[in-house]
Amino acid sequence: MKKSHLIGIAIIAIAIGLLLSLSGDVSTYSNFEEAKASGERVKLVGQLMKDKPMNYNPAIDPNKFHFHIKDSKGVPGKVTLLTEKPQEFERSESIVLTGAMKGDVFVATEMLMKCPSKYKDEEIIIRSKTKQI
Repeated sequence: MKKSHLIGIAIIAIAIGLLLSLSGDVSTYSNFEEAKASGERVKLVGQLMKDKPMNYNPAIDPNKFHFHIKDSKGVPGKVTLLTEKPQEFERSESIVLTGAMKGDVFVATEMLMKCPSKYKDEEIIIRSKTKQI
């Protein structure tokens, strides 16, 4: 075999390896039951339970925030987020958490908040700009 063929095969093998490693991070949304059964890192989607207590004390531990959500099946559960409490957290309607179950608590390392009011405000700004033209 020529040297160029070997280099081409090596490049293809590296590309396949990269694609396989990146595809391992893509996952579907889970609920508390599936997260507990798998015991692995999953993405959990739910809604904030505003009637339950939220516990964040930056003087004791600024990287722990405890709150409750209802998952996609309506099952309530406790969450510990291993980062500071996000601004305007109470306004979020949908939350996507990445983490794993530890006993009866979902321990999250990442969170994405979806706040429709932000998108609506942005739409209003876009519309007002087009009306001025």
